[in-house]
Amino acid sequence: MIDPKISTISVIIPTFNEATNLAATLAPLRAVVGVEVIVADGGSTDATATLAEAAGVRLVAAPPGRARQQNAGVAMASGAILLFLHGDTVLPEGFAKAVRSCLARPDVVAGAFRLGIAGKGQGLRLVERLANWRSRWFGMPYGDQALFMRRETFVTLGGFPEQAIMEDFELVRRLRKRGRVELVALAVQTSARRWQRLGVVRTTLLNQLVILGYFLGVAPARLAGWYRGVAGPG
Repeated sequence: MIDPKISTISVIIPTFNEATNLAATLAPLRAVVGVEVIVADGGSTDATATLAEAAGVRLVAAPPGRARQQNAGVAMASGAILLFLHGDTVLPEGFAKAVRSCLARPDVVAGAFRLGIAGKGQGLRLVERLANWRSRWFGMPYGDQALFMRRETFVTLGGFPEQAIMEDFELVRRLRKRGRVELVALAVQTSARRWQRLGVVRTTLLNQLVILGYFLGVAPARLAGWYRGVAGPG
């Protein structure tokens, strides 16, 4: 039996100019029992806010930056479970049941979904396999895999560190010190735009260089400036 104290799920979606993707992201969330949706917008100049309002979800304006936006969304949330969903990522059918079942296990402090990338090509399939292998064996999923956890855990850890990049990586590192970070069997579908922009090899190398720089103590603001200078926004 699922503990009723963790039954309500707040889905928090940080957005910035996501009008192209937001309708698809919101579609699986409609009419799911026990789920509230909060769009934390960082100052979009396109129709993102209009689409969120038309969909009937809660909209909160926040200072730009994924960490700050997600923390602002949590401040508005009422759920005992928090699920952080990127604006270009679609949750699978049955996500709510999978989340509740995962967090019903006392040894699990957080979880995420398998990575699926909405695009064709063997390079993208290899990225998926490597990401899911890393997530399962090292307990290190990233933000595009829809991280979820109990609200009390998130609050105890102080929320997302409000840094310019790697906020998901840092939060997961802290979570792993408290218990198991589980990978559920279902997969999200995230946009392939990052890999399409630079190509799979260059994007993968860029990501690994950012992680290496972070471990070496390079300031997140500097890493973010370099990353976005090469990869572009998004």
